[in-house]
Amino acid sequence: MHESILAFRKRRYLWVALGVIGASFVAYWIHDPQEPPNGGTWLGYTLGVVGAGLIVWLTWFGVRKRRYASTAGTVQGWLSAHVYLGMALVVVSLLHSGFQYGWNVHTLALVLMLVVVISGAYGVFVYLKYPQRISENRGGVSNSELLMQLEDLDKRSVRAARDLPPEYAEFVDSGIRRTQLGATLWQRLRNDDQSRIVLPGGDPAGVTNAGQEAALDWLAEKQSTASDPDVAAKIGELSALLRNKRRLMKQLAVDLKLQASLEIWLFVHVPMTAALLVALFAHILVVFLYW
Repeated sequence: MHESILAFRKRRYLWVALGVIGASFVAYWIHDPQEPPNGGTWLGYTLGVVGAGLIVWLTWFGVRKRRYASTAGTVQGWLSAHVYLGMALVVVSLLHSGFQYGWNVHTLALVLMLVVVISGAYGVFVYLKYPQRISENRGGVSNSELLMQLEDLDKRSVRAARDLPPEYAEFVDSGIRRTQLGATLWQRLRNDDQSRIVLPGGDPAGVTNAGQEAALDWLAEKQSTASDPDVAAKIGELSALLRNKRRLMKQLAVDLKLQASLEIWLFVHVPMTAALLVALFAHILVVFLYW
């Protein structure tokens, strides 16, 4: 998705949406019912039909974007219309109700519609802003390449530990096996490093190793007390590898957080759209049966 979606064909659908909004306001202004404005007047019914039609059409976008062979306009055009007409739907729906609300299925449908539109607006925001930030954070490589770099650092750490006493090999293996970054969506959004490590002679359950801090602190202590210069140099080499791992994991954490931000709104938008369709059907059914 590119910013040109909002400017598609010289903002064609912005003008369409403004036309719908303007016509709705004019009709509402000149409408002079004998009772407070509400969905039961001729204007209320008219705007209700327009609103229901917009909801169904906007929902159809989810089908259209998966029909790659369709000739019914471009996906880019549909998405541009989806954005602008979704905003127009808010105005149409509010005027349709005449700003009369209550604890009923009609207000429920309105609230669900607002949730869908707001979550969709957030989706537009993140898809316009975050892809560029993801690209900048990755530095021209893909997520899989970053993971390959992390795997390479782990292999080099294992080789470096072989030239040190056996406890170092166990130490490195523990850190690799207990590295955990972004295991859940919530952890990715919080940029939460849940890594742990079992330090030689320490708690068998391990300690927190977020940012490789525990591992680096242990290596720094060992290096400062090493009497053999060769051993100290090897520990320094292992420390350098873990510092590179820490930098790479921070880069991956940001990547995971941005990716999660691109996805999280769909967990609201899609189910709320389904709920809206059900509430819309109930709203229409109640109107025809009892209004």
